[in-house]
Amino acid sequence: MEYIANILFAIALTVGIGFFARNIRKLSRNIKLGKTVDTTDNKPQRWKNMARIALGQTKMVVRPIAGLMHIIVYVGFVIINIEVLEIIIDGLLGTHRVFASLGTLYDFLIGSFEILAFLVVVAVVIFWVRRNIIKLKRFIKPEMEGWPKKDGNLILYIELILMFLFLTMNAADLQLQTLGAEHYTKAGSFPISQFIAPLFEGMSVSSLIIIERIAWWLHIIGILCFLNYLYYSKHLHILLAFPNTYYGKLKPQGQLDNLEAVTKEVKLMMDPSADPFAAPAEDTVDPEKFGASDVMDLSRVQLLNAYTCTECGRCTSECPANQTGKKLSPRKIMMDTRDRLEEVGKHMDKNKGKFVDDGKQLLGDYISNEELWACTTCNACVEACPVSIDPLSIIIEMRRYLVMEQSAAPMELNNMMSNIENNGAPWPYNQQDRLNWVNE
Repeated sequence: MEYIANILFAIALTVGIGFFARNIRKLSRNIKLGKTVDTTDNKPQRWKNMARIALGQTKMVVRPIAGLMHIIVYVGFVIINIEVLEIIIDGLLGTHRVFASLGTLYDFLIGSFEILAFLVVVAVVIFWVRRNIIKLKRFIKPEMEGWPKKDGNLILYIELILMFLFLTMNAADLQLQTLGAEHYTKAGSFPISQFIAPLFEGMSVSSLIIIERIAWWLHIIGILCFLNYLYYSKHLHILLAFPNTYYGKLKPQGQLDNLEAVTKEVKLMMDPSADPFAAPAEDTVDPEKFGASDVMDLSRVQLLNAYTCTECGRCTSECPANQTGKKLSPRKIMMDTRDRLEEVGKHMDKNKGKFVDDGKQLLGDYISNEELWACTTCNACVEACPVSIDPLSIIIEMRRYLVMEQSAAPMELNNMMSNIENNGAPWPYNQQDRLNWVNE
């Protein structure tokens, strides 16, 4: 019977990890639909950013209450899952608390895990209250209706259940140790589950073993299910925050990337020695497209940004356009980009890995012109993001497409550009007339 349990555990572990690997391959394929960009510069700074922002959570604590609770959940969830290593070994080999030989260190670790588990429960409850009772403004925006709201709550429920299963497993284990049950080595310190253990007093050893085993199995199966749920959830940032902060923008926040083809043309215009009638060089390649209208026109880093979005809404709450009632929400820009990318990925799955034009695109079907032109390019969203996401870069690329491919800029902007072209200034009068006031 014991060997059957070990075999079943090995099968569950293989299926769980295999499905997760499949989803990661799909994720990688979708991100690689974007254009390649050079991110090999200044590696020391990139590693420093990843350590400081993703691991150190430095941008989370800008908002102290949410930041502190997030750190508790983050640290607690990561450290508690170190215990998963012991569970995996026990499940495969049929042992029980295989690391008990560590003695005092083991007692300290289990005790720490329990305290962290309790703190995670407290933080998760507060997060739930903030979302569903207090209803913070950034959690009730239009883009958070439907699945995003359900996803946010579902994650909290899963974390709560996993922590309670962990504590219940330990409480039953403690009671079995007290009764001297065979195979249950006396090991570990239980500062939290010792208060749950009295609920099991008077139960037989066989009943306690059933409770402990059920909690043990549900805990590890729950972790494997949660691991695979990440791909479909905003909690994918648990994994992607690290590469996203590594590949994050290193240039000054206000510096925009120029199109190389346009830069060359401007330099030729400004060069007095250049022949305006000269034919282009034979090796000159025209740009395929100015700007972006769909996810394939964006860079891989921008697509990674979309998958990393935590939907926390800090970007939208800092956006001056959104604060004044404009339609723009930087969070929605990232969510729409991810949704469109997922849609493209599903089309590729149906067509043996090839994308067949479905008649839709990111610009127009997901993101409207009104949203794009509401942006003031102030960089508040980029500065606010706790994991170095850059919604502004996507907005700029789609604006470029509208202006340079479709001539669809707002009338005010078109007038300004015409004035610059004809008068050398944004105003509707000749440059020479600007100095008439001197003669008055």
